[in-house]
Amino acid sequence: MADLFLDYPFRIDGRGRTALTEENDHIRDMIEQVLFTNPGERVNRPEFGCGLKRLLFMPNGAPLAAATQVLVKSALQQWLESAIQVEQVEVDAQDSTLTVRVTYSVRSDGSRRVDLFTAAA
Repeated sequence: MADLFLDYPFRIDGRGRTALTEENDHIRDMIEQVLFTNPGERVNRPEFGCGLKRLLFMPNGAPLAAATQVLVKSALQQWLESAIQVEQVEVDAQDSTLTVRVTYSVRSDGSRRVDLFTAAA
């Protein structure tokens, strides 16, 4: 049987128990938490996160996309280094929407994954 992890966001499943998920979904959930948590938001980890949502209100364009790439990649490497190897981060800034494509390898099994995350104002 595969290892199960707490699902994010936290919820109760149809059986009235804490919802669980498999490793690949759990890793995607962890990436989402790093991307969309603002530094200072977590009480016991005030430096956690990269604050992607704050960037939505910045002037959009190539400089924002480049800065976001560096911010996202460094945050993922800092907080999820034991779970994933970040290979590439691509950021597309269109109007009031940021789309982040993260290409990574899962350390436990070596599988390569690509996930998209979108933040809109």
